[in-house]
Amino acid sequence: MVNRWLDREGALWVWQVGREPVSMLGIAPVSMGVARITLVYTPPAHRRHGYASAAVAAASRWALDHVARECVLYTDRANPTSNKIYEAIGYRQVEDAAEWSLR
Repeated sequence: MVNRWLDREGALWVWQVGREPVSMLGIAPVSMGVARITLVYTPPAHRRHGYASAAVAAASRWALDHVARECVLYTDRANPTSNKIYEAIGYRQVEDAAEWSLR
């Protein structure tokens, strides 16, 4: 999976402090002018230092400046931490989605 992401320019971002990776995210392929931020992850030992906030803000700005006219992301509305971060960066809720599984 990592190789697939690395094959696309700008697709996988790793935020480092020194030489240590502290957060990561992906930018899904742009479709109809819209970039989608995905795979946002910060290991527990590196949380609460603003790394994910900085990474999402930088990647979103890069996408808007270079490859997309809009930038979106999906978030779990039940997670107040990520929602606070995304809203502080400038994202706003525009839709709700539900996942259904038929078995």
